[in-house]
Amino acid sequence: MTSPKPLTTRAALTSAIGTVAGLLAALALMVGFFSWQSEYFFTADTFVTIANDIPAVAVTAVGMTFVLIIAGIDLSVGSTMALAAAVAGIAMLQWHWSLLPATLLAMGVGLAVGAVNGAITVAWRLPSFIVTLGMLEMARGAAYVATDSRTQYIGGAIDWLGKPVVAGLSPAFFIAIAIVALAQVVLTRTVFGRSMIGIGTNEEAMRLAGVDPRPVKIAVFAIAGLLAGLGGVFLSSRLEAADPNAGTGAELVVIASVVIGGTSLMGGRGSVASTFFGVLVISVLEAGLAQIGASEPTKRIITGFVIIIAVVLDTLRERRKKK
Repeated sequence: MTSPKPLTTRAALTSAIGTVAGLLAALALMVGFFSWQSEYFFTADTFVTIANDIPAVAVTAVGMTFVLIIAGIDLSVGSTMALAAAVAGIAMLQWHWSLLPATLLAMGVGLAVGAVNGAITVAWRLPSFIVTLGMLEMARGAAYVATDSRTQYIGGAIDWLGKPVVAGLSPAFFIAIAIVALAQVVLTRTVFGRSMIGIGTNEEAMRLAGVDPRPVKIAVFAIAGLLAGLGGVFLSSRLEAADPNAGTGAELVVIASVVIGGTSLMGGRGSVASTFFGVLVISVLEAGLAQIGASEPTKRIITGFVIIIAVVLDTLRERRKKK
């Protein structure tokens, strides 16, 4: 049995450093531009608000990074967030559970959704795009059923996750940072991480090397669902409620953040740390556009343009690799 090559080669490290450097340069340019356009942007309050807004997207983007690395995609994460939040809300409001067991239940629901996505994709060899598109509708419908199509107001029992505790930063932010760090270690320093890279690079070669890709792929989708479930709880902590409409369109923001962070849509390449910077790029862009008074249509046009540029750059990188 031949193990896949470790990710921490000189070429991979150089590429990762280059990606992070480019993202930092983009962040610096955006901060400079928005600070020039608005006197209120370059303030501690703005950056603290951005930091406290990103945990839900950040943890969900970690799972999406793993999924894209194995050359899959998960369109159901936004709906999974809503369903998990709805279940947590029911547990806290109707069953009188405390936050921790309700959060674990929400993550369990997300885990189940992700495992079903992975199992169907693997068992029937279906494109994950189609499977998760169907799950997007099913999970959203289940969220409406669970909440009776009404927002469930939870209030103080959950909002402390999003409240400032240290330097204005929330517990959710610190949890998200810890998950990003742990996931980066898993990706770069474990057999599971190397297996993900190998599957995304050449799945057939992994089979010939004696590695069964099926359990790895199911596990990756399950992890993505579990983290989307946690993201749903984080989102509820900001809203102080379980809203069945929460997370609508979140899958697009998450995928955009991951691609901007340099993870290949073709699979086989990615970095959780870079994904986090991709999340920051999207968040700073949205906050800056809001502060300079850009209209909602304008914000959507600009954000969409940034996503297209990221995909084009990813395609160019892949073409250069093949030359």
